[in-house]
Amino acid sequence: MGTLYLVRHGQASFGATDYDQLSELGNRQCLVLGQWFRSRGLVFEAVLRGTLRRHAQSLAAIAQGHGDLPAALEWPGLNEYDSEALIRTVHDGPLARPDTPEVYRAHFRLLREALAQWTAGRTRPQGMPSWREFVAGVTGALDHVRQHHAGDVLVVSSGGPIATAVAQVLGAPDETAIELNMRIRNSAVTEFSFTPRRHTLLAYNHLPHLDAAERRDWVTYA
Repeated sequence: MGTLYLVRHGQASFGATDYDQLSELGNRQCLVLGQWFRSRGLVFEAVLRGTLRRHAQSLAAIAQGHGDLPAALEWPGLNEYDSEALIRTVHDGPLARPDTPEVYRAHFRLLREALAQWTAGRTRPQGMPSWREFVAGVTGALDHVRQHHAGDVLVVSSGGPIATAVAQVLGAPDETAIELNMRIRNSAVTEFSFTPRRHTLLAYNHLPHLDAAERRDWVTYA
């Protein structure tokens, strides 16, 4: 039986012109996660990651902290959805810069509404796959792990794919994937045990590497 560790990328650049870039804190989150993996004696037989810049940067920081990771297999099905394209399906006009708590909350209310429309098949955001195609990209990565590996495997991805993976493994409705996605934290670890036949959820959205009191303010969501 193997264990699959799914890691959400570190804090990115929410509100900036280019979100797809780790912040300095995001880099530190992933560095100490790599150190935590090393302290546990984890030896990964394989690594998969999405193709976004924040995935590559997060994995590089984890590798720096760990010291011994195999070369990663890039898997586009582990990429995040396009939140701006989604929101455009339910909101006309430009969005305000999310630089106040009120605007931040409004952004995520719109995103939740847009995700509900997309998962129900009522919208097809420009440049994005259908929801079923998105799910297939995620489950394809899970299938690959089950078919080709039997030890510890690391995946670096985003909140949407990880939440979708959890919902699929649990046999939960699509609405559950949305709720899980809204709560996942940066650099959080989700664990599945797996055999050639199935995955089983062991833990979701935990931050063992940030448990120390001096890292309490390192916990972020975007």
